[in-house]
Amino acid sequence: MKLYIAEKPSLGRAIAAALPKPQKNRQGYIELGNGDVVSWCIGHILEQANPENYDPAFKKWQMAHLPIVPDQWQLKPKTQTRAQLTVLRKLVKQADEIIHAGDPDREGQLLVDEVIDFLKVSAQKKQNIKRLLVSDLNLPAVRRSLANMQSNQLFMPLSISALARSRADWLYGINLTRAYTIQGQKAGFNSVLSVGRVQTPLLGLVVRRQQEIDNFVAKDFYDVHAHLTSNTQENFIAKWQPSEACQPYMDEEGRVLNRALAENVIGRIENQPAVVSSVVKQEKKQAAPLPYNLSSLQIDAAKIYSLNAKLVLDVCQALYEKHKVITYPRSDCRYLPKEHHGQAKGIIAMLANGDDSYSLFAQGANSSLKSKAWNSAKVTAHHAIIPTEKSASTLSLNPFEKKVYFLIVRQYLAQFYPAYQYNQTRVEVLIAGGKFLANAKTPVAQGWKVLFQRAKKKPETAGQGEDVEQQLTHQLLPQLVEGEKILSRHGELISRMTQAPKHFTDASLLSAMTGIARFVSDNEIKKLLKENDGLGTEATRAGIIDLLFKRDYLKRQGKNIHATLVGTSLIKALPIAATMPDMTAHWEATLTNISEKKSRYQDLINPLTATITQMIEQSEQQSFAQLPKVPFKRKSKAKKFSARKKK
Repeated sequence: MKLYIAEKPSLGRAIAAALPKPQKNRQGYIELGNGDVVSWCIGHILEQANPENYDPAFKKWQMAHLPIVPDQWQLKPKTQTRAQLTVLRKLVKQADEIIHAGDPDREGQLLVDEVIDFLKVSAQKKQNIKRLLVSDLNLPAVRRSLANMQSNQLFMPLSISALARSRADWLYGINLTRAYTIQGQKAGFNSVLSVGRVQTPLLGLVVRRQQEIDNFVAKDFYDVHAHLTSNTQENFIAKWQPSEACQPYMDEEGRVLNRALAENVIGRIENQPAVVSSVVKQEKKQAAPLPYNLSSLQIDAAKIYSLNAKLVLDVCQALYEKHKVITYPRSDCRYLPKEHHGQAKGIIAMLANGDDSYSLFAQGANSSLKSKAWNSAKVTAHHAIIPTEKSASTLSLNPFEKKVYFLIVRQYLAQFYPAYQYNQTRVEVLIAGGKFLANAKTPVAQGWKVLFQRAKKKPETAGQGEDVEQQLTHQLLPQLVEGEKILSRHGELISRMTQAPKHFTDASLLSAMTGIARFVSDNEIKKLLKENDGLGTEATRAGIIDLLFKRDYLKRQGKNIHATLVGTSLIKALPIAATMPDMTAHWEATLTNISEKKSRYQDLINPLTATITQMIEQSEQQSFAQLPKVPFKRKSKAKKFSARKKK
């Protein structure tokens, strides 16, 4: 008997639909016409054991117990899914061959592997386990996946990476949450101070941004625009480029802070001859943006529709599992297998055959085009999120589902439009010894951009700085040649004020998580980070942000995200290392290396254990005086704090 173990019932049913009939629905599994069986987990049906499972003394939170580092790690069945584990235990014993059908990511890999280990499957049977990777629940796609199964042994590094991540979260969360909660209680804060490997640096980002905003002092700065006339009587504008001699009057970002200096330049260029010192013209092309992975989709949905990350993930799961109109959504990849291009014609035809907002986009798509998205070498266990061959036109999608589906469809269809083409012209002009620059972009062919055109911002709602910069970038430059003499009619003083950093929003906070290298202070760690590294994973980022809101560490004010008093006080009480992304960014890079067989499990766990020990010792020297006083409660939340939530 073959036993297929899916990650969840919906995937199990989709697999069974592609296998022999007739079928019988049993409790917790489906019996196939040929005697094989499809069963499933219900997400993680095992979880890391609690400290008290290792030693009853650990039930009481005491500094003397820390750090708690298991010699022999234990998993325990989740109470709510224990019955399904019993079903799997029986089926595993009966099976001659097992097919691993977890979701195609590192968590999906571990989720089924840990059940197989927990149920003590023999080494010989383990060696023969096949891996079924399903990223599209529609029947033709499942059949293609069934025809291309691989050995599960090939995916062991992915499983080890997920195991290292799970244990690292446990070690960090359990030990530091206990240490800092105990110290907080001594200062009168009698509630849990939750510390996590990912959640705490993320909270730290928000707190530090808020401090920058609170401490910000606006300053005036000045630009000078030269209004010029060519020999053909065409007018254009060039911006003054301050020389090194102006450095004492500028800030670290190169902005001139001295008004008198700018006014002096204006006086010098009034009605003066000018010379074109350089003209550079380039014909440029811009390829369509790649199809979405989960984070990029969440970022765009937040920017365009103000949808938070958790909602977008939930909507995607419904579009994937319930409606089957998109491929696997928890993907960290933005590329597609080359062979997938063969399905494009059918998908485009399906999208064009309807009256939906994207049908016209589909009618204009050229299925013979192949963008840079089709790159099998850059596809790992899963590919980018794209529409499936199933039509959504006849389905009753709710408003959120329609919006997210539209974004996914539009991003996919963009791959079948030509590149955006434009001419880039850069003109340097010398006036009275000063250098001025005009840098303009002239569209030639819109290409894929026709899919993304939106109403232009009204002048009264656009910021002054943005309005001025757009005027410079989008102006039409005359035909000029190097050495040509032209006229500087007059100078214009542009006075602006420096702007405080912006509060994080759902979109910018997700962007910060995926591009965490921008916030890493150590240059060596910056070098370690790859393009797809980040804080957390595609599957966990939305949950981590949501968790900080639930724990009352973050709050929303309109679209902006602020830290609460408790969240701010916690970050101030913790050592800097716990609140910065440097350390966890390094761990995320190590996890990626483990999955690629470039590092070992011990390369993460051993240094982590040493760091935790040091941070526990530091906790006794930290000040917790700024924490608000919380009356002691007999049923302390601390005792109920779940290990699985400390990410």
